[in-house]
Amino acid sequence: MLGMPEVEEAKAIMTGAVNWSVMRWLAEKKKVRKAADIANNALDVIDKEVKASWSDELKAAYDDLPPTGAGIEPLLTNKRPATIDPKIKLLAKSLKEADAEAYRAHMEAEDTFERAEKRLSTSLAREGSRKAIISWEVREQAILKSKSAIRVG
Repeated sequence: MLGMPEVEEAKAIMTGAVNWSVMRWLAEKKKVRKAADIANNALDVIDKEVKASWSDELKAAYDDLPPTGAGIEPLLTNKRPATIDPKIKLLAKSLKEADAEAYRAHMEAEDTFERAEKRLSTSLAREGSRKAIISWEVREQAILKSKSAIRVG
């Protein structure tokens, strides 16, 4: 994976949180939220940096695809190619699907934590912890895939 300290720290907290009691969850939930936010923000930053390194053709192909509902901002390139290679279009589609999968995993973890909070359910909070770890791993995989696309185009 990417080995980002912010993400690794959040994963460590969530791994421990899987075994927490109700009282520990109540006491530590702000710490968990803060670690998750820091990890998510760090992943957002690296993702934007990687996508900024893509070729103009790949950026245009990515932006031409229909929105996935993943909250992905357009990459907007100033140098729009007249035509886009079909292989680049296929790569862009694969990258956008990876981003959408990462977004879905993130939202699933967030939804689980929200339900846990409303119900004061430690079992749901534990499940949310597992889902958060998975979401970061899926996001890291999507970023690595995006990184490999820097050499293309």
